[in-house]
Amino acid sequence: MATANVSEACTNLLITKGATKDGSVMVTYSADSHVLYGELYFTPAGVFPKGSKLKVYEWDGGHFLGEIAQVPKTYSTIGNMNEHQLIITETTFGGREELVDTTGIIDYGSLIYITLQRAKTAREAIKVMTNLVAEYGYCSGGESFSIADKDEVWIMEMIGKGTRLNAKGENENKGAVWVAVRIPDGYVSAHANQSRIDTIAFNDPENCLYAKDVVSFAREAGLYEGTDEEFSFCDTYAPADFSALRACEARVWAAFNIMGGGMIGERPAMDYFDFASGANPANKMPLYIRPAHKLTVKEVADVMRDHYENTPLDMRKDIGAGGFELPYRWRPSSFEVDSVRYTNERAIATQQTGFWMLGQARSWLPDEIGGILWFGVDDAATSCLTPIYSSSIRTPHCFAVGNGSMLQYSPTSAFWLFNRVAQLAYLRYNLLTPEIQKAAEDHELGAMKIIPTVDAEALRIYKSKPGEVKKYLTEWSEKFADRMFKKWKELDEYLLVKYIDGNVKRQNPNGSFMDNGAGKNIPANPVQPGYSEHWKRKVAEDAGERLRVLSMEEMLQNALQKEQPQQDAQTEPQVEMVTVTGVVRDSIGAAPLAGAAIMVKGESEEGEPVTLYSASTDKDGKYTIEVPKDSVLTFTYFGYYSKQATATETTTIDILLVQNPDELNTIIQQ
Repeated sequence: MATANVSEACTNLLITKGATKDGSVMVTYSADSHVLYGELYFTPAGVFPKGSKLKVYEWDGGHFLGEIAQVPKTYSTIGNMNEHQLIITETTFGGREELVDTTGIIDYGSLIYITLQRAKTAREAIKVMTNLVAEYGYCSGGESFSIADKDEVWIMEMIGKGTRLNAKGENENKGAVWVAVRIPDGYVSAHANQSRIDTIAFNDPENCLYAKDVVSFAREAGLYEGTDEEFSFCDTYAPADFSALRACEARVWAAFNIMGGGMIGERPAMDYFDFASGANPANKMPLYIRPAHKLTVKEVADVMRDHYENTPLDMRKDIGAGGFELPYRWRPSSFEVDSVRYTNERAIATQQTGFWMLGQARSWLPDEIGGILWFGVDDAATSCLTPIYSSSIRTPHCFAVGNGSMLQYSPTSAFWLFNRVAQLAYLRYNLLTPEIQKAAEDHELGAMKIIPTVDAEALRIYKSKPGEVKKYLTEWSEKFADRMFKKWKELDEYLLVKYIDGNVKRQNPNGSFMDNGAGKNIPANPVQPGYSEHWKRKVAEDAGERLRVLSMEEMLQNALQKEQPQQDAQTEPQVEMVTVTGVVRDSIGAAPLAGAAIMVKGESEEGEPVTLYSASTDKDGKYTIEVPKDSVLTFTYFGYYSKQATATETTTIDILLVQNPDELNTIIQQ
């Protein structure tokens, strides 16, 4: 049966030991899916009698696929790492749909977790994986695998060969075509849902392995006609369209840009932007690059939190980000306006992450101590990684399989806790995420600081009581995860109190919330930070006329206009209007009169006197009024005699008003 890949938008970073500050191998993985629950898988080591069978269930959907022969001995696994520090992760590129084997019983997820139980090294894993699909068939689409041990890092790409049934109903194309490339020491690589291996080094078995029919099958299937030397795996089996570049290769570009310090190989990263943006598929990036400097666990983890910040694809800078610079766009990822298709960006960090991890293999330590699975759940940008030794004999409860699900909330589940915090952050992203990321940084840096002490104690136990070291590391991993859960629960409650109802509560220097001084737990007046400047300008452009605040003068003018008789434009003759300006002054001393009224009076249909047009002078006594030609303007001011003038051809009328002693005395008395 063919299976649909749910985990279809993942990102991997591959870091060789010569590219890390401490000499460890690192591989990252974000398992991104809209239906994948964030939990930590654990399989204990086992010994099985001859003839035993292993039931295979599709990883994504849980469907039963079939049975395969079990091996006599298996290794324990935790997440995507095993007790021998072997790490295997993936991203799905799909490729040509006609190459899916509908009869296969090994899907890509099962392939990973079965291999982790059966292999100790990366090279051994490649052999196990390729033998499994050759024997049982491969029912997934095209897949990129990151395969690493404590010494080597490999990227392997695999795709099925389609379905061609013989008379017995057997698939004559069972198996897969594949190629694996070793990343040179001192280099880093990445892949993100698009095939990246180009030409193949056929005569370099130390650094390149491949299926014997990787080229011949392509010729037989009518997919390739050139020479072996010119053969490109990615161009043949997964030709890139706009989406493959913009939504997938762009993430690799972002990772390379960060790790390379603005360089990709010998060229500035922007030299490859036309490729990443989907404009120029011919300008391919290299498969691997040297980083600008040797990387730490924290630096690699932070790459997984990227949203194209400070690049031309920065999603915080358009109206889609809202008023709080949200770097996410909810699905669907593209939309159409007036028959033109548009796309939203797909960054490395994403809201639909089930779990994410950084596997760290350390060659200078025994396998029981050397492997660390830095594990997290939900969105990498609003969560943290916690270290779990890969020799652990169980998982922390907050990550345990069965503690909640995508259909059942659990108050003790890390996945649901981290989602609670993330959902709040998405409402006002630029305000909340600095606090969330500070909490993540404190936890991760704190772990990095304490791990050498844990390693030292584990080594002491390993030398004296080797059978006790796994128990010690398991218990420490559990306690540290429990501490993380407690801290994040406190963060969840703190953020809710601080940011409730669109306000931001004021805080004292010690971090406590400030009250109003009355001692009744009434908060001080909150801060209301408002929206981003970019958003405000876009809203003003879109709805400014409706939202504009009117001045008192405008409001009065509108009210007066409502009182004017409504003329039928088709029957009433058009009135010639003139604009009159001038200055109103006191007749003695010529001081300007601010607030003097200028009016044109008339009668309503009922014969009642009404004001048809009006204006007033500013602080300098100046005025402007538009009236019908030949209108009589009446100028008035408290304590002065009124004066009239006719608006003829003259557009400037300056007025001197004479004081009225009787009215002045009345005003004074009142």
